[in-house]
Amino acid sequence: MKKLVLALVCALSLSLPSVAQELKSKLLFEVTFNLKPGVEVGQTLAGKRTIYPVLDGFFEGPNLKGKVLPNGGDWLMQLNETTNKLDVRASLQTNEGENIYVTYQGYLKLNADGTYYFRTTPYFETSSKKLEYLNHTVCVGVGTIVKPGETVSYKVYQIL
Repeated sequence: MKKLVLALVCALSLSLPSVAQELKSKLLFEVTFNLKPGVEVGQTLAGKRTIYPVLDGFFEGPNLKGKVLPNGGDWLMQLNETTNKLDVRASLQTNEGENIYVTYQGYLKLNADGTYYFRTTPYFETSSKKLEYLNHTVCVGVGTIVKPGETVSYKVYQIL
């Protein structure tokens, strides 16, 4: 049976015209996270670990609006003097009471000229029928440091 399915997939892929697709995106929402003071784990084998618990926040976009719940955090790993790897889990709640679990990883890299590269890849889980599309949506977040160690914000773009 597996061989038959594989053969059908191969046959279909060979018969379909090859069309290059352009990467497109649209703003899903902007989100701001207010953080509690970091908990320093310190230098580990993987790097210097600091955990930043989420205090609260808010998000708003063309079709989504709500608050950030106070039960998440960022398990940040400082890899070297300029590069941090993010590992974030958070809960969002829309104004209609729909709950969304979001996880993302990414990098915050400080550049020599004082600028920084701050990008993430959020993924969502929800049981909401209205927001079900989020369960299979690929996104990219562009981060901004609002107040170092206290507040960060992201523009989250849905990849179409």
